[in-house]
Amino acid sequence: MIDPSLLRRLQRIVGPENVSAGRANAEVYSYDASLAVGPPDAIVLPGDTQQTADVLRAAGEARVPCVARGFGTNLSGGSVAADGGLIVELSRLNRILEVRPEGRYAVVQPGVTNLELQNALAPKGTFYAPDPASQKVSTLGGNVGENSGGPHCLKYGVTTNHVLGMTVVLAGGEVVPLGSAALDPPGYDLRGVLVGSEGTLAIVTELIVRVLPLPESVVTLLAVYDDVADAARSVSDVIAAGIVPATLEMMDATVIRAVEQSKPCGYPLDAAAVLIAEVDGPAADLDRQAGRIRELCEANRCREVRRAADAAERDLLWAGPTRGLRGDCPARAELPGGRLHRAANPLAGGPGPGRCNCP
Repeated sequence: MIDPSLLRRLQRIVGPENVSAGRANAEVYSYDASLAVGPPDAIVLPGDTQQTADVLRAAGEARVPCVARGFGTNLSGGSVAADGGLIVELSRLNRILEVRPEGRYAVVQPGVTNLELQNALAPKGTFYAPDPASQKVSTLGGNVGENSGGPHCLKYGVTTNHVLGMTVVLAGGEVVPLGSAALDPPGYDLRGVLVGSEGTLAIVTELIVRVLPLPESVVTLLAVYDDVADAARSVSDVIAAGIVPATLEMMDATVIRAVEQSKPCGYPLDAAAVLIAEVDGPAADLDRQAGRIRELCEANRCREVRRAADAAERDLLWAGPTRGLRGDCPARAELPGGRLHRAANPLAGGPGPGRCNCP
């Protein structure tokens, strides 16, 4: 139970309409996409960095624990108030403050969703590489807290590779700027310490993220297999051949059936596994790379390789992995490519860095 005097102080900071200590709201904020459950004593929604600092200062003086939260799509329990206390909900910090394609960066608040940023960047010929499957609803603040990846992490890396700077609020209410729009600013890499810390070290209220030019061309392949181990060996062989696809994702029969029953994507129901491989970059070299991937898949007894003819077909092929990560299908496991074929039991995943793909 939070002391009424603290609730009154919080209401003065953010407004009465942005503080709740009711049982119904506590139940709504008691869980995320994990199995963890913990009802908070109160929920507060600051509207800017200063309000966030004032909230943390007030909570610290009252010795009340705080947990930062976005839209609660993570699978780690990181946004659940396991010991009660205060949920600091950041959805009001939801503005894209600046987009600088010429400088290859954007300045955003943590309540902006991953997809909202992508949609803002695309007309300017740029994109933000980390692309968790929950990007429609996962916030960039949550992506930072979980160090989220996505299908493109194989080539482009995860969130920590694309955060240039941030403004954070420490537990005592101190506001600290870290990094800058420069690709490699001098000094200690405190950004790397904070990304993936799940809000345990500070609360992020502003981000400077790296953006990249959209690739000139993209080729997407779907390889179909009668044996999961053959698909896994194809992954290892592609990496061993020195090819770095933009994405390389595998789904087994269980996931294929779940996806097709949910919303058909054209995956063969009698397949033991499918492998989605995508290469991007200058158009002049993509056919060669795609052809080499096809050869390696066929050498591992792939029964069919399809090539997406247009953007609509590409989107349809990717609809399966996206839904498969959000509850229609079992969660994916990921192993380093060199050992993937040794653990080829029923799984769905890719060869990229180990990652929890749903922030």
